[in-house]
Amino acid sequence: MFRIRKGDRVKILSGKDKGKIGKVLRVIVSKKRVVVEGANIVKKHMRKRSEAEPGGIREIPASVHISNVSLFCPNCNNQTKFITRILEDKSKIRVCKKCGKPI
Repeated sequence: MFRIRKGDRVKILSGKDKGKIGKVLRVIVSKKRVVVEGANIVKKHMRKRSEAEPGGIREIPASVHISNVSLFCPNCNNQTKFITRILEDKSKIRVCKKCGKPI
């Protein structure tokens, strides 16, 4: 299980999209990679499948290794690490280490 989940806002730490902030669309656990919205865009040549789906060149986001992304806190507007706090009703929340607010 990874610390970064689907729907989290992350910041790219290295590569051609260094510094970009985006939402995690998918986590590939077996390969330790994440797909980030708007980052690492590649062109893929698609064959025509039916009349409704024409072929052509499409731009899709490719995966990034999980070590190259960091969680982004919208409250303090910075990349951060987090700690897990357990509430009274035994539920867990992730809290930003820098500002102390829930992510």
